[in-house]
Amino acid sequence: MALNHVAPRPASTVLLLRDGADALEVFMVVRHHEIDFASGALVFPGGRVDTGDHVIAERPDLCPGPEDVDAMAMALRVAAIRETFEECGILLARARGSDRLIPAERLREIEGSQRTPLCQGEVSFADVLATEDLVLATDLLVPFAHWITPANQAKRYDTHFFLVVAPEDQAGVHDGSEAVDSVWISTEDALAGVATGRFKMVFPTHMNLTKLGRHHDVAAAVAAARATPVVTVEPVPLKTENGVRQLRIPIEAGYGGDVFTVSLPPAMPPVTG
Repeated sequence: MALNHVAPRPASTVLLLRDGADALEVFMVVRHHEIDFASGALVFPGGRVDTGDHVIAERPDLCPGPEDVDAMAMALRVAAIRETFEECGILLARARGSDRLIPAERLREIEGSQRTPLCQGEVSFADVLATEDLVLATDLLVPFAHWITPANQAKRYDTHFFLVVAPEDQAGVHDGSEAVDSVWISTEDALAGVATGRFKMVFPTHMNLTKLGRHHDVAAAVAAARATPVVTVEPVPLKTENGVRQLRIPIEAGYGGDVFTVSLPPAMPPVTG
């Protein structure tokens, strides 16, 4: 198969975490069926880095620390926070001068006046921050994984995954546009839903849910991510017989192996009524 020499587009994805009654839970959304990438799939909130994210990343007054993060890495964090606000209404930001994330009441005010105009491109994320006098909580994002779409794919992304402890008083709500449904779900239930056909899921999401599922609570997951260097994964398709799809990834990436058979079943039609 011919390789695609188009450079992958930088993107960010956020795994919002909370402790459920019995296990760690992660916030996930179902992508709209008309979107050209991972349509209809259960995914983590996220999307491409845009020009405005780079502009914000160059302003330490809007996205302070960590000190060892370069301009591109900061733009990825900005994009992660912006996409999280656009797709699920959670805003990882602080009022200027405060060390606490904005409370739910303040978030509702900001969401009511800013979320729709931002999603529709009527205002920029920098405009939102200036109008509401906010500083992004870029320091709360913990690098978890880095995946690059294989070179044989028509659309390619260079995606960085971040863990974030979800604000206790901010409830995620999908946007109804890019995301048509949302759920707080344990890794076990999400993976079981894929096995039964309840959910559709792309390979990187499945792998990262499996990796996350090693931890019973949020503290353990975040501690492990902070202590473990991220190894870039760019899956390499392998030639196999009988139409079986297999991908090779670096064993050092910590997914429990280096060759994986891709056999994710299609999702069943949604149940309504």
